[in-house]
Amino acid sequence: MAPNLEDRNSVFEFVVRQGNGVKGLVDSGLSTVPEAFVQPPEERIGKENAIKYDLPPIDLSKLDGHGPDHDEVANQIVRAAETLGFFQVVNHGVPLHLLESLKVSAHEFFSLPPQRKAVYLADVSPSPLVKYGTSFIPEKEKALGWKDYILMQYTNDDEALQHWPQEIKEMLLEYLRSSIGMVKKLLHVSLGNLGVKPDDSMIDVLIGKKMLSMIFYPICPNPDLTLGVGRHSDIGTFTVLLQDEVGGLYVKMEQDTGYGKKGDWIHIPPTPNALVINVGDMLQILSNGKYKSAEHIVCTSSTNSRVSIPIFIMPRETTKIAPLPQVVGKDGIAVYREVVYVDYMNKVFANALDGKKPLDFAKISPA
Repeated sequence: MAPNLEDRNSVFEFVVRQGNGVKGLVDSGLSTVPEAFVQPPEERIGKENAIKYDLPPIDLSKLDGHGPDHDEVANQIVRAAETLGFFQVVNHGVPLHLLESLKVSAHEFFSLPPQRKAVYLADVSPSPLVKYGTSFIPEKEKALGWKDYILMQYTNDDEALQHWPQEIKEMLLEYLRSSIGMVKKLLHVSLGNLGVKPDDSMIDVLIGKKMLSMIFYPICPNPDLTLGVGRHSDIGTFTVLLQDEVGGLYVKMEQDTGYGKKGDWIHIPPTPNALVINVGDMLQILSNGKYKSAEHIVCTSSTNSRVSIPIFIMPRETTKIAPLPQVVGKDGIAVYREVVYVDYMNKVFANALDGKKPLDFAKISPA
């Protein structure tokens, strides 16, 4: 039975607790956004004033050799990590047919009947490795996000094949496997620029935890009132993101650059065959603030539903993360204290999204 759209509790019960999701709400028929999803005015952005990101994607195939091409691509990666915290890459090693299949499969998965998806709601999911839900922390948010998602933790291939949803598990495993080489290259470049030559054990620690998600942003009757995802930065090392052709990803400038001023929002447009890479909070801490984990949001559309498929690459939960000694030696002072990754993660997942506020947890206050 469709909810009473005027009653926040009724909407919450239908969308969140029963697992119908935002898609179920849209499918039930609505012409306006229910109050539960209306963002406070200060959280909305003027999309018409956003700057379009028009830098070409970085060609990672040039990292395979040595010489000027390798150095130029490495410099592009470093410049992007130091300024926007986001960049797009091509020739990344993920088969292009797989990218297209992933997008189709995401739409197919979220088109399944609600009861097929609701079996993975946190309270009833047959495995702690799989969770289906809506928004971020619905119980703590002023306004719900206009999205549904399925989130999978990776431990090993056998457990993924046993517990991940039948419809998507093989494809997601191939996506993860084919992305890891690229992530390692990006880490070698970004850490190398900080004066560190990481060995395999260091890389393995920094990419030791992996989560994959398929996210669905249904068509929205009033996109100016809603957000798919509110202001946040990603908490891990790197995020690899496949976005479809609809667009809606916006990144906030943390400092003045050649293509925007501090506080400006920049639209990261979909680019054929490209993946989006963004710096996570842990890389910002490791670099003592040199690299920026960008604050970003996702806006909704009144004409098309949108899917995105991120891989969250994170340190092992027990890892102690602190500014690298080589960087602190140059800077003369550490900006961040040491944090255990699982403590940082638990703090983030205990609260509603609030920009880059979680990094304050690790920041050393001036004496």
